[in-house]
Amino acid sequence: MIDYEKTKAWRSGPVRHAYTARDTILYALGVGFAADPLSAEDLRFVYEKDLQAVPTMAAVLASPGFWMRDRKELGIDYLKLVHGEQGVTIHSPLPAAATLIGESRVTRIVDKGEGKGAVMHVEKALTDEADGRLVATVEMVLFLRGDGGFSRNGGGDEAAAAVPATPDAAAELSIELPTRADAAVLYRLSGDLNPLHVDPAVASKAGFPRPILHGLATYGNACRGILAQFCGHDASRMKSMRARLTSPVYPGETLMLDCWRLGSEEIAFRASVKERGVQVLANGRAILAPALVR
Repeated sequence: MIDYEKTKAWRSGPVRHAYTARDTILYALGVGFAADPLSAEDLRFVYEKDLQAVPTMAAVLASPGFWMRDRKELGIDYLKLVHGEQGVTIHSPLPAAATLIGESRVTRIVDKGEGKGAVMHVEKALTDEADGRLVATVEMVLFLRGDGGFSRNGGGDEAAAAVPATPDAAAELSIELPTRADAAVLYRLSGDLNPLHVDPAVASKAGFPRPILHGLATYGNACRGILAQFCGHDASRMKSMRARLTSPVYPGETLMLDCWRLGSEEIAFRASVKERGVQVLANGRAILAPALVR
């Protein structure tokens, strides 16, 4: 059973992550950029000349690793852990190459009740080692399916405000986003080496017919679509992006990104798999900076 006090007090300490243009390009390829190598717009994310980083790459930088498994004294049933939501807030454009310091902490643990699991929020602050400026704040929400009922031993936080649902109306715009057949093989080079995403035998043992795409790669693909349709491929206009991860994608499937404009600077979105009609991202929100008048 999860130990609330010890888990709430957990801090990663500073995690130093030096990355290069090569890492930035690999991430962009993993989330679908440059499927058309002649696309001048996509080239801005995969060519070192005037290279810009995909904002959602902040989610994978300076990660503390799978600490829930390594810190057994916290009592987290990591085998029943599910990545439920992801959010990234960009305070300063993510550099194409830099050394960042990541410091992660648990900000909230909510008991949903015996047999109903718990919800844990983990926040990561990314600062630039060179000048100390805050580059991004990253939040992931984890569903701890095996840890409901922990509050009978003390502790527990109030639930966070619900993430707004997408509008109950037809989408204003639907964006078709093909994923690469080798998307998971590419994306894992950005740090998540879980064999579930590359080894057919491991995927089969987990109940999947073949390896699945990383949830954060699906999230990154949605960012690709929003940058293309609403930001003119200008990564500096993405200020924040959040979504609920609801179902896995198989590499090679096509994502349908449904979008609604909520004013000039906010986009609501959700995503589903075209081939299977399964929703894979829900309750999405992206906040954009205004376009510069040139």
